[in-house]
Amino acid sequence: MSWPGPHRLRTAGAVLAAVLVGSALTAPAARAAWPGGDGALTGLVNPFIGSRNDGNTFPGAAVPFGMVQLSPDTGHTTGYDYDDDHIRGFGSVHLSGVGCGLGGDLPVLPTTGDLTETDDAKYAAAYRHDGESARPGYYRVRLTSYGGITAELTATARTGRQRYTFPATDKANVLLNTGQSLHKNVSTTVEVLDSRTVRTALTGHGFCQDTGPYTLYTITRFDRPFASYGTWDGEKVTPGSKGSTAGGRHGAYVRFDTRKDRTVEATTALSYVDAAGAARNLRAEGGRSFDRTRAAADAAWQRRLGAVRTQGGTRTLRRTLYSSLYRSFLAPNIGSDADGRYTGWDRRIHRARGFTYYQNWSLWDTYRTQAQLLALLAPRESRDMARSVLRIDKEGGWLPKWGYGTVETNIMTGDPVTPFLTNAYQQGLLRGREAQEAYAALKKNADGVPPADSPAVGREANAPYLRNGFAPYVKGRPHRKPGDSDFDHGASVTLEYALSDAMLAQMARDLGHRADAVRYAARAHNYRNIFDRSTGFFRARDARGAFTGSADPARSEGFHEGTAWQYQWLVPQDLPGMIRLIGGREKAERRLDSFFAYRRLVKDPQRTARTVWVNGPYDYDNADKYNPQNEPDLIAPYTYLSTGHPWKSTDVVHAALTLFTDTPDGMTGNDDLGTMSAWMVLSSIGVFPVQPGTDTWGLSTPVFDRVDLTLDRRYFPSGHFTVKAPGTSPVKRYVQSVRLDGAAHDRTYLTTDALRTHHELTFSVGPKPSRWGTGNDAAPPPVGGSARG
Repeated sequence: MSWPGPHRLRTAGAVLAAVLVGSALTAPAARAAWPGGDGALTGLVNPFIGSRNDGNTFPGAAVPFGMVQLSPDTGHTTGYDYDDDHIRGFGSVHLSGVGCGLGGDLPVLPTTGDLTETDDAKYAAAYRHDGESARPGYYRVRLTSYGGITAELTATARTGRQRYTFPATDKANVLLNTGQSLHKNVSTTVEVLDSRTVRTALTGHGFCQDTGPYTLYTITRFDRPFASYGTWDGEKVTPGSKGSTAGGRHGAYVRFDTRKDRTVEATTALSYVDAAGAARNLRAEGGRSFDRTRAAADAAWQRRLGAVRTQGGTRTLRRTLYSSLYRSFLAPNIGSDADGRYTGWDRRIHRARGFTYYQNWSLWDTYRTQAQLLALLAPRESRDMARSVLRIDKEGGWLPKWGYGTVETNIMTGDPVTPFLTNAYQQGLLRGREAQEAYAALKKNADGVPPADSPAVGREANAPYLRNGFAPYVKGRPHRKPGDSDFDHGASVTLEYALSDAMLAQMARDLGHRADAVRYAARAHNYRNIFDRSTGFFRARDARGAFTGSADPARSEGFHEGTAWQYQWLVPQDLPGMIRLIGGREKAERRLDSFFAYRRLVKDPQRTARTVWVNGPYDYDNADKYNPQNEPDLIAPYTYLSTGHPWKSTDVVHAALTLFTDTPDGMTGNDDLGTMSAWMVLSSIGVFPVQPGTDTWGLSTPVFDRVDLTLDRRYFPSGHFTVKAPGTSPVKRYVQSVRLDGAAHDRTYLTTDALRTHHELTFSVGPKPSRWGTGNDAAPPPVGGSARG
């Protein structure tokens, strides 16, 4: 066991203090991007964070988990880019931080004058950031084109509300573009129903690769009659046309006379079921004025954000935290209509009775952080989300991998649905019959492969994995279905399958399926089968079992969006076993130090994080260092808990937190539906899910003096949980001791049961590491092999 010398501690403390107090986490937000605080928690949120450098967030209007995300699209592949200077339209559907074009359906744009262009890239309106502002549930921009038009957006769960203030003109237009979006539209229909209403049906597909099509139905109701209207098909504009269907560039325009009344309001309702569903959603949620809708959205966000109350820390750190918390509540999204109907993955209409049906499942990302945060702060919704995933299995025949709307995209690899659902079970969200239903679906998924006629790929490499104990890396294998293939990433897939097997083993044991538990627990050790002792790293194996690709772990093949260096720590179910493979704690510590550039980090944490760790949001190859911009090694900073050096986890975590700021480029990589944001929130609080799929929370020093969590009493009888770290600072950041409701707590982790039955976790902090958390039994124990305490 090694201990840092006093000189290193003084240097690290002084430098990190300068960073956190005077640099990244305290950099002022761009004035154009900040609406100004008013004392409410919603005033601390900056929706523009992540809108630059491919963070791929959106600044527009949404309510928590809403079906609608009404937001500007500027021509970036995923929607809005802060560096663009034209807006092509305000689309109704967006996902926070996805890496490929998705959504952007029905971009609507106010213009003036004659309609001479039908391509949104050509009729796009200019704007400047000094005329733009946003806060949760509200967006406003002054368009400098077309004589100057102010556009305001707000939302309910299933409707988007627009308010346009035009110059005085008899040719004030609103363009409803049905043919262009962020993905590929294959067929669209537009109908002018009456003098105030336009209805559309949009069928499209996409997201990284072409996948099965889905249809979105919309109805838009204006607050006053049109002066005139028409449609376009390609470049042909037909005044007075009431409707048409087309497969290309296509849409409708409506015109108003604003010489006396310059304001036009419109409400767009969505449904993934049918036109009648959109109309019902409009009637259910579209009756309020714009200002009342905006106030209701703000109140909804205030309630969500109010679940976390902080004391201490700078105002900028609080803005960064609450902005991350905001993004964590944006998805998954409501998929059922106000009457409970939804379109299942069997393309049939079903009804959710007694729960809300959700959709949009970026599971490869969210199973690591966001699912656990939602289980803690939004357990009722989390339970319905788990129920929704089980409905996908029941109606579509198989559990999802990466679901968008009503279709499977098969993007990403491994078996992320297993830790997602076992997490819901371990957090107490699935009980009794539902727990057994979940187990049966997971067992089918873990032991089989979807049939050829299923759109799902599931655990595609399961047959060789079950036969040989590893998923082979097969170059050039034709893809049987759209999306990613597990055979393209055999090494990382083996690790992902083994992780899932461990989590399923624990669930099987808890539910009394003992034979299954033994079988899955044995499979949880399959990570050992791709360990190359000659290199000391994991390595892909071909179909014959031979190691393949470069022996250099920084140039390895067969790993999805990462290298062997980054994936070597993805064994949270058995870190003691992994550490033994490496050669013991001392060798593991040295390797971790190299991986994090630890000596450089303690001297200059911010510079190390930004210049050594970060290579770009999509640069995954040829790297032997931590990549905080992507998912495979998100848990890695907490691996030090298992080497007996918990203070190093704090050093690394706090350095990584400097990458999150309250400016447009203040996101580390793609947000991936709240994954990165949830990492920031949980790491700031000091309680992190180190074994995704279980009820284990690793501990590190919080960055706030106090955090009060308001919890749902139906799942957490205490109703609240408080984390205290009096005097915590960039210098006093090392844990000296921990007390749980006043009793000494020497382990570096908690379980969810502890959160349910206790009220207060108190960290005593100081300027130097202590022996807290260094005992042999202090680290989280392996998962799946034995009962857990």
